[in-house]
Amino acid sequence: MTTEEQIKGIVGQIARIREQANLLIEQELRNVQIEGILPAHGAILYFLFQQNQPVAMKEIVENVGRVKSTVTGMVSTLEHYGYVRKFQSPEDGRVILVELTEKGKALEEPVGAISGRLLEKVYGTMPAADREILARLLMQIRGNLEA
Repeated sequence: MTTEEQIKGIVGQIARIREQANLLIEQELRNVQIEGILPAHGAILYFLFQQNQPVAMKEIVENVGRVKSTVTGMVSTLEHYGYVRKFQSPEDGRVILVELTEKGKALEEPVGAISGRLLEKVYGTMPAADREILARLLMQIRGNLEA
């Protein structure tokens, strides 16, 4: 494949990278016998691991960068498997709050370890300076698409 073909095929390359990353995550989750978690749940879990109190669904949506309907569906799946609890805010019944259950909190260590293994595999021996450049360029591409 020529450089020009590689440049034109960037979206396909990103899609293949995502597919391979998801396969690795799914295999690692099976290895530690975690059920009901998909790679897409990672951003929600990571955000919730950082919280010390229940958070509004709106805050989750804003922090994970996905549309509300997608986040709502993912949170419902996490609730179904017992990883989170959803409930109405006592101050405002229109607000849905979400918090990790004990079962959800127990995911922090294994999910963190899986994330670490994924990053090791993704970056391999790539120098730190190249990692920074790659991250910056991907953010630029994302910004271009969001504009």
